[in-house]
Formats: sequence, structure tokens, C-alpha cells
Amino acid sequence: MNATVASHREVPNLPLLVVSIMLATLMQVIDSTIANVALPDMQGSLSATQDQASWILTSYIVAAAIATPATGWLASRFGRRHLLVVSIAGFTIASILCGIATNIGEMVVFRVLQGLFGAALVPISQSSLLDAFPPEKHGGAMALWGMGVMVGPIVGPPLGGWLTDHYSWHWVFLINVPVGIVALLGVLASVPADDTRETRFDWRGFLFLAVGIAALQLALDRGNENDWFQSIETQVEAALAFLGFYLYWVHWRTGGKPFVDLSLLRDRNFGIATLFIFIVGVLLFATMALMPPFLQGLMNYPVVTTGILLAPRGVGTLIAMTLVGRLLAHGVDPRAPMATGLLLIAFSLYLSAQFTADMPMAPIVWTGIVQGLGLGLVFVPVTTLAYATLPGYARTEAAGIFSLARNIGSSVGISIVFTLVARGTQINHAELASRITPYSPAVLPPMLSPDSATGLAMLNAEVTRQAAAIAYLNDFWLMMWLTLAALPLLLLFRVPRRGSVAAPAMAAVDH
Repeated sequence: MNATVASHREVPNLPLLVVSIMLATLMQVIDSTIANVALPDMQGSLSATQDQASWILTSYIVAAAIATPATGWLASRFGRRHLLVVSIAGFTIASILCGIATNIGEMVVFRVLQGLFGAALVPISQSSLLDAFPPEKHGGAMALWGMGVMVGPIVGPPLGGWLTDHYSWHWVFLINVPVGIVALLGVLASVPADDTRETRFDWRGFLFLAVGIAALQLALDRGNENDWFQSIETQVEAALAFLGFYLYWVHWRTGGKPFVDLSLLRDRNFGIATLFIFIVGVLLFATMALMPPFLQGLMNYPVVTTGILLAPRGVGTLIAMTLVGRLLAHGVDPRAPMATGLLLIAFSLYLSAQFTADMPMAPIVWTGIVQGLGLGLVFVPVTTLAYATLPGYARTEAAGIFSLARNIGSSVGISIVFTLVARGTQINHAELASRITPYSPAVLPPMLSPDSATGLAMLNAEVTRQAAAIAYLNDFWLMMWLTLAALPLLLLFRVPRRGSVAAPAMAAVDH
């Protein structure tokens, strides 16, 4: 197949296609975070230990990460329409099974099925929207797609908390059923059939990449709990990750038809955008993971209130994506909103670093709105630029790599910030406690007097609370500097002429 493939195709019912694909995307993305807040209820109901319950989250993440790179091959072999139908139907059925699971073993197996079926939904929806819209409208298309990808993780925890509080944890999964049915019917009615190709499945490449990705995800997800490289488990996982990726790289260099074509990363825009989306994954998910425990653990807000306080960030993201889609359609240089967005994210993280454990709600809301605006301004242009110089036939495979980079970035970000919070809390506690003695009562209220056992316990609890607050603020500072460090990457993007079709800019890609 050559690079003269049409950059988009006529769709009989474009609005229905967009709505159906967005519902499928939103369903999959929300499910990556919706179960987090229901975990304590599931643990009790399924008679699981805390370590066993954590596999409800880990199994889904690992299964989705392993299956994501296979999206390109599956789409070319069976067609994107068939892949969408099977993925949505399988994800919906797996959600029903999760909702009726009776023990932890069943739940983990069904969550693996959810991850395997859901892995293709995000990259396939992205490439389908790019094909459905002409190049000059790709900014608006990516704004629509980005709303699901960016807002989904923000909506997930409060929605999961509300369903768990008012109904039961079962509805965290069963809510997918009506959404999945509507999305499936919409896809059947609107997504056109596409060409397929008889290609051999690269089992060796898949095995190498699956081992590398699974081991990396397990190391990142369980590393903090296992005290990282003090644990044999983490050492083995890190070694397997390195070995899997190294063997796949050797296989890619020497094999005839690799499982995932890494030469796509030689395209300057796509390579830089993939690195950029990795950083966005770190920033989006790390901040999103930090705020709920900060609000619930240090400020004692209930789950539903925490969700309400975090919702404005999603509102800011929606506003920014709507705006930036219009700006790109009018020929604005995509790097301008990206630079503005990064500066807004950095400013929001600076404001977050000024938080205290006893602050009012208003600064939390406004900081979330500013951060949401920044994320929306960054996400749509970087997604548009990623595919601007890629040929049309490479989009689905590229979308799989792009989604995988974002997911790994989120795992890396969450692992780093929680490790730093845990260790920072211990260090800060020791430092603060060393400054409190029985001879300095003037700085302490009477109820926190170390002269009584009750006062000493309350004093220790408050010192721990303030130590954790300092650790959280240090994480916000770190992410602020990471955001600013990403700014120079904007200079490396090549902005195509307005209205130009994706050109065969990659001689290295041979299809």
C-alpha cells in the first residue's frame, strides 16, 4: 500500500459515528479510574486482602498495556469496524461479569478480559476520527476525541464514589452496559467497512514486547509497595522489562515484518509528540492521583465532595478543547496554544505548591480550572501534530504507540509521586518531630501537649499530617519544573502548511 491513500473517507452519518466512538472511548477511559474509590467496598465484599484487592486495578492496567500494541495488526487484518464491534461487545460483556463476580479470582480474570477488549478502543477511535474528517478539520476532531480521553479519568473517581455510596460497587461496572449497547448499535450503523490485509502475526515480537510491557507495568504499579529494588519481585520485573524491550529491539532491527514498526518514531513530529504525550501522561495522571488522597486524607473531605472539588478541572479542559479546536481550524500555529497550555499547567502547579492542609475550597477549584485549561490547550495540538506528517495507512498503528506512551507515562508519574510522598512524609516527620520538645510548650495548644498519652498521640497525628502535606507540595514543585522543562520540545515540531494532506514523509516506512 502506498502513501497516496485518501486522508479521509466520506461517512454517511458523521454525527452518529462521532457520538458512538466517543461513548466507546469514554467508557474505556473512565474504567481505568472508576474502580479506585470502590476498592475498599470490593475488598470486603469479595473477602480479599489489601494486596489481593490491588490486583483488581493492576490486572486491568497490565492487560490493556499488553494488548494496545496489537491494535495496528488487528485493524489491518480484520478491519477497524469489526475490531470496534468486537472490542465494544467484549468490553461490555466483561463489565457484566465484573459486576456479578463473587470472589477475587473471578474479578481479576474478568478485569483482565476488560483490559484486553478495551485496549483497542482508544487508538481505533482516534484513527477512525482522523479518517472521517479532512486534514483541515483534524484539530476539531482531536478536540472531540480528547474530551473523552482527558475528561474520563477526572470523571471516573467521583462517579465511582457516587455509585458506591448510593448503590453498590457492582454498579461501577454495570453502568457500562447501557453505554456499551448504545455505542455498539451506533458503530454498526455508522462506521463504514474498510480494507483488510492478509498479514502474518509476529508471535515472537509480540511475546518480547508483551513481557517487557507487563514487567514494566508491574514494577511501576507494585514498586512502591515492595520498597522498589529492595524487593526480589521488583528486581525480577525490572530485569524482565529490560530483557523484553532489548530482545524486541533486536528483533525489530533484524526481522522482516515487525509486530510494531518502531520506524514510525523516525518521523520527527510523531517521535516528538510521542515523547510529549508521555510527559502529559505523567502530569495528568500524577496530579489526578495526588489530589484525592490530599483532599480526603489531609483535609478530611468525603469522596463525593472530593469529586465535586475536582470536577472543575474537567470543565476547564472542555472549554480549552472547544476553543483550541476552533483556533487550529483557522490556521493558528499549534505550538502557540501548546506553549500557553504548558505555562498554565506550570502556574497551576505553582499554586498547588502553596496549598495547606487547612485551606478553603475556592483555591482548589480555581487551581483545577487553570490546570484543566492548560491540559486542554496542550493535548489537542500535540495529538494533531503527531499525525500531521504521517501517511494515512500508518495512523492506526501509530495510534497504538501513542496510546501506549501515554499509559506508560501515567504509570511512571503515579509511581514517582507516591514514592516521593511516602518517603518525604517519613523524612519530614523526623525533621518536624526533632524540633518539638517538652521545653517548647509555647508553640503547642494545650490539647497537643506531649505531657499526656492522649496529647502525645494527637501531636504525633498532627505532625504526620503536616509532614505529608509538605511531601505533597514538594511533588507539585517537581511537576512544575518538569512542565517547564518540556517547553523547548515545541521548537522541534514541524508545522505543515494549512490544508496540506498527510504526505509520505517517511521513507523509512515500507508498506
